[in-house]
Amino acid sequence: MTRRAAEIRLDALLRTACDVIAERGLANTRTADVAEAAGVSQALVFYHFATKDRLLAQAFAYAVEQDLTRLDTVLRSSAPPLAKLRRMLRLYAPTGRSTSWSIWIDGWAESLRTPELEKLSRRLDLRWRQDLATVISDGVADGTFDCPDPAGAAWRISAVMDGLAVQLAVHERVITRRQIAEWIRLVAARELGLEPGQLD
Repeated sequence: MTRRAAEIRLDALLRTACDVIAERGLANTRTADVAEAAGVSQALVFYHFATKDRLLAQAFAYAVEQDLTRLDTVLRSSAPPLAKLRRMLRLYAPTGRSTSWSIWIDGWAESLRTPELEKLSRRLDLRWRQDLATVISDGVADGTFDCPDPAGAAWRISAVMDGLAVQLAVHERVITRRQIAEWIRLVAARELGLEPGQLD
């Protein structure tokens, strides 16, 4: 197997592992499940990942990197702060394109017992909040937002999204995705001196 082929196969295995983890959970995912879903032998999975714990940690790291790449795309754009904020809320919110919420919720729970997962989840959490605070600060600087505490606002907006995402993932029929989107816009608007409609 060439190095390039090995990299492609590794990437495919990590994507598949993320899908399996999202469906089965970290604790219930076996290497055999990933191998079956990927259509490869379990020996090949162990070739790339010496242990199940290593597979799970690398899959979680892969999911983190995918989200950070999408976040970087938003931040590097030349869009004004309000447009960047809208994109970030859609990207991160449980109503958005991210299908990895079950992985994050699982990852947070496992982080209580697994230092490597705690380090990865903390990296994503802190990066998200720092970047959100930067966009808010840029909006304050250009007069779009009215917010005396961008860092605090970023934490409060994130906390609401995290909490609603957990409720949606665990109790899907209690609240709707539409309600969640509306509440996130309402909270962000209040934090930044906007009308909720400006975040549609």
